Amino acid sequence: MPASSDNPANGLDRRGFLRATAAMGGAAALGVLGASPAEAQRDELPPVGAEIPYSMLATDTQVRIRTDLVRVDFRGGIKHRVEADPYDPDRSVRLRTLEFKVTGKLPDDNGTEGGTITLEQNNPDADVQSRLRLTQGNPPRYEMVMVLSFTMTIDRPGSERLVLTTEDPARLFARLTQFPPQRDLYELENPVDLVLPDTTIVTLRRFPVKVSGL
Repeated sequence: MPASSDNPANGLDRRGFLRATAAMGGAAALGVLGASPAEAQRDELPPVGAEIPYSMLATDTQVRIRTDLVRVDFRGGIKHRVEADPYDPDRSVRLRTLEFKVTGKLPDDNGTEGGTITLEQNNPDADVQSRLRLTQGNPPRYEMVMVLSFTMTIDRPGSERLVLTTEDPARLFARLTQFPPQRDLYELENPVDLVLPDTTIVTLRRFPVKVSGL
């Protein structure tokens, strides 16, 4: 004789079966559709080996050349290669600078053409310090720092070309809601001195630069 549907024990058995089935179904769905938290974080970062070019526009940059403070607009670009970060592989990648060059026009001086000023890194980083770090997922949020050592070349009509190097690297920092950035503003963390041996000639005081992936 079939068991009565009114038996409380049968009701408990059915409820237990349904709970177990739901749990197994959820686990199966996670196995097919989901990813571990570490994998999900890595998916929000660019893949290792990718080379990413960006445009750069820095307006109203403050440059002190000896005793003169001038304002210059720089245009150019930078390219990074993405590398693994051994210290935080699930939330961070290192960015090796492959190319960096921006150029600006110096203000004219009493009707005389002011000349040009160029910041450039010709060789890839030997010591990779630039990083992109995921600080939040869904929606993703990032912190990015570009650490740059470069030469500054000043060409003025009637003057000898002046070639300087950074005493300490420049550090440009930004908080991002997307990567690659799209006209996001990066700010110089500290002024940067550019020197001839033992002598500071130029100080880069402000370098507010908008960066966009290409």
